[in-house]
Amino acid sequence: MNMNKFDVFFSLFCGWAVSFLVKDFLRSGGVQVSLLHGMLISVILSLTALLCLWVAFQIGKKYMFAFQAGKHILVGAFATVADARFFEFILAVIVPLPLVSKGISFVISALIKYTGNKYWTFQKPGRENWHIEAGKFLMIMLVGLAIDVCIFHYLTNILGPQFSIRSVLWVKSSVVVSAIIAAIWNFTGDKFLVFKK
Repeated sequence: MNMNKFDVFFSLFCGWAVSFLVKDFLRSGGVQVSLLHGMLISVILSLTALLCLWVAFQIGKKYMFAFQAGKHILVGAFATVADARFFEFILAVIVPLPLVSKGISFVISALIKYTGNKYWTFQKPGRENWHIEAGKFLMIMLVGLAIDVCIFHYLTNILGPQFSIRSVLWVKSSVVVSAIIAAIWNFTGDKFLVFKK
């Protein structure tokens, strides 16, 4: 097990992608983000992602689970950004219904997670018994979808904005929180059901 160039590139890319979400959150919260500050946030998050993967790699020399968890977190972070961006796009352009838009964006992000985790995190590119793997993935994804959408619905429609947080920021935060909780379920399912060796 070695940390290769793709690991370095993808971790930097994930940190860079997450920086767009962070800057968007700051702007939604009323914080002015200058071009210089935006670039600084992107650089810091990219290097932080690389550092975290390197630490997971070092721990993974003894406990392989740690390196897999580090990779899974990066794939999940990237998919969370995709989830948030697709949600906003689908809501604004295709389906003006938040729950439907959230469901579609979750499916897209789940496919990103499946591909990233199959080929990068767990390195299981084989096609044998693919229908069983796909069935398990579909089961995990549907339960994850239910978790994601239910938490999003609870946070936005039942609980509503709290702590004087603006409504726009609350909805964006709810997308991320629901995706993170669903990601915990997805990692457990991926590790022990879908991609187990």
